[in-house]
Amino acid sequence: MSENVFDVLKERGYIAQCTDEEAVRELLGKKSVTFYIGFDATADSLTAGHFLTVMAMMHMQKAGHRPIAMMGGGTTMIGDPSGRSDMRKMLTREYIDHNVECFKKQLSKYIDFSDGKAIMANNADWLLDLNYVNFMREVGVHFKVNKMLTADAYRNRMGREDGLTFFEFSYMLMQSYDFYRLNEDFDCEMELGGDDQWSNIIGGVNLIRTKTGRNAYGLTFKLLTTSDGIKMGKTMKGALWLDPEKTSPYEFFQYWRNIEDVKVEECLALLTFLPMDEVRRLGALEGQEINHAKEVLAYEITKIVHGEEDADKALKAAREVFAGSGKSENMPTTSYSDEDWKEGKDLITLLVDTKLAKNRSEGRRLIEQGGISVNGNKVADVKALFERKDFDGEGNLIIQKGKKIFHRITID
Repeated sequence: MSENVFDVLKERGYIAQCTDEEAVRELLGKKSVTFYIGFDATADSLTAGHFLTVMAMMHMQKAGHRPIAMMGGGTTMIGDPSGRSDMRKMLTREYIDHNVECFKKQLSKYIDFSDGKAIMANNADWLLDLNYVNFMREVGVHFKVNKMLTADAYRNRMGREDGLTFFEFSYMLMQSYDFYRLNEDFDCEMELGGDDQWSNIIGGVNLIRTKTGRNAYGLTFKLLTTSDGIKMGKTMKGALWLDPEKTSPYEFFQYWRNIEDVKVEECLALLTFLPMDEVRRLGALEGQEINHAKEVLAYEITKIVHGEEDADKALKAAREVFAGSGKSENMPTTSYSDEDWKEGKDLITLLVDTKLAKNRSEGRRLIEQGGISVNGNKVADVKALFERKDFDGEGNLIIQKGKKIFHRITID
């Protein structure tokens, strides 16, 4: 074993809480440890929120430990109430199974599953056919309701009018049982996850110790938030996806290129593999120089998620845009058919079609506030209409929103 991965994770700022820091550090330093992280399949792609935990898995595997990527084919049927103010929408088995397959494919880009170096598991294998009475006798007997109600996920919902359903209340038992099963089947000794999972992880640790007498451990990672405490990874279009079909590499790059100055060093530490000396050097840059650090951050993250070629294209496109040309073959593009453009398009429609505005009201407001330019010219007329003749010599109509967001219109 090389450098203790616990020290790596701590120095880089991952660790939020740990069941027994000294024991966990000692364990990770003396042998290869099997650990797991769960992924509930609520969508068909992982998001930037998942990426921090994926990075932690990569650090752990590089240090010689064995990850279990556990797909929540069973728990997704319930839905984790953590961080929710309402009950999650119930999803069909077919939809969940499809999402699980998408997750498996994505995770295989980052984690080496060959030759037993990592395990892909699915809790549907043991949760969906459970006998309720047997489960309550085997697992439910070890959980005290008064203790469970102290968990944030439950306590925050108890005072609301719509309350908390027993359906959701059972989630902690199911996740705890997952840890117990993985411990029995694969000698899994640690569960890792976001800090909002602390109560669920503790439930599993205690269940294993109570039922088997064996030690088990939990460790949570800090949640990546803006300086206002809002979870990072949200864009105007919604989530920041790792699937390039849902969030293009250019859009992904631009998100990180435009983050707050105060978050640059933290994101460099958590979301890249740059040495910490370099992270600190870049994070200390000020004024206009911080933009170089942001560019490095965006490039390094995009390279991990989408590969070096797409990262190079995104960097080239961003530099062309920031240089003032507003033109790049790699920028987000919306193409219309020749028939679609027969009578031209009003600017508000273009803003909505390109998702530069959520709706027509927002599009109108952006124009009125002077936030929209077309082919380098600010547009003040909310009724502005554009026709084929307005396209430049290269067949482009470039819409600019604010200083940094560009979108290209073409006609096929």
